[in-house]
Amino acid sequence: MSAQKKDADRFTETRNSKALRDFSVGQRFEAGIQLRGTEVKSIRAGKAQINDAFGRVEKGEVWLHNAHIEQYAFGNVHNHDARRIRKLLLHRSDIRKIAQELATHAGMALVPLRMYFKGALVKVEVTLGMGRKVFDKRSEVRKQDAKREVDQALKSRRR
Repeated sequence: MSAQKKDADRFTETRNSKALRDFSVGQRFEAGIQLRGTEVKSIRAGKAQINDAFGRVEKGEVWLHNAHIEQYAFGNVHNHDARRIRKLLLHRSDIRKIAQELATHAGMALVPLRMYFKGALVKVEVTLGMGRKVFDKRSEVRKQDAKREVDQALKSRRR
């Protein structure tokens, strides 16, 4: 038997696993992100994490805070800082929408859902999310469990 080929697209996407559980997701935006060369290489190697990340609008620009991109293993003295603040690249009209929503609704946050490659560019999908309470999370889990049971029952009935 021949050896299996490594999956080239294995690490091309980093997801925020906590976002859909902790926030009710609103409008989504696709943003570019301003990175250094060693950061892109680390993301391509699957060494990025956005679970604790959030976005802020400051002086008409959107910034991504708390995103952790590990230092590139083969980098030199010019390697990047792992938790530095990175600029998100959005259209001016989208930035205005985001700033307006964040200003008018208390408890709303700009949350990154996933970081992925689109061709050679790294993109970040961000959403305007409202934080959920504990009881909201429980009811959501119950709904998902009920839906899963119904789907399994229908699937076994088709066989």
